[in-house]
Amino acid sequence: MLTPPAALHALLFASGEPLEKKRLESLLGITSTELKLVLQALVGLLKGSGTTIVETDTEVELRTAAEAAPILKKFRESELSRDLGKASLETLAVIAYQTGTTRSEIDWVRGVNSSTSLRTLLLRGLIEGREDERDKRRIRYSLTPEALAHLGITRATELPRAAELQAGAAAIIDEEAQNAVAEVTV
Repeated sequence: MLTPPAALHALLFASGEPLEKKRLESLLGITSTELKLVLQALVGLLKGSGTTIVETDTEVELRTAAEAAPILKKFRESELSRDLGKASLETLAVIAYQTGTTRSEIDWVRGVNSSTSLRTLLLRGLIEGREDERDKRRIRYSLTPEALAHLGITRATELPRAAELQAGAAAIIDEEAQNAVAEVTV
C-alpha cells in the first residue's frame, strides 16, 4: 500500500496538470491539514529528484525543478534540431490540407495514433491547437505562420492540388457522416 506522499505523487504525475486541493483531499481521504503535511513530506522526498511541487492557494502541480532547466533546454534543442520524421510530415500534411482538424480525424486519415507527431509539431511551432467551439473537449489544429514560411507559401491554398484535395476530403467526411446516420436509423 502506498504512503500518502507516494499516493499524492502518483496522482500528480498521472494528471499532468494542476489538481485542486479539495479534489486531492477527497481522492486521498484526508483533511486539508493532513494534505499540508503530506505536501511537506512530498516536497522533502522530491529534493534533488529533478521534480518539485508548485502550489497555489487552491491547486497543486508536479513540475520539473528549476535546477533541471539546463538539461531540459538541451533536450528540447536536440529534439527541435532533428529532421521531422515521416509520421510528423504526414500529420503536418493532414493539417495543412484539412484546416481545423482534430486528432481523431488525423488518426483516422493516418490509421495510427498521432499524439507524438502532434506534440513534435506543437513544440516546433509549426501547428497550433485551438478549442473546438462546438465541442470544448476537442482541439482543432491548424498551421502557424511559421509552418507556412517553412513551406515557402503565404497561405494553405497555395499548396499543390489544395482545392482538389480539400474537396475530396470534404466529400469523404460527408459520406462517412451519411453512413453513420444510415447505420443509426437501421
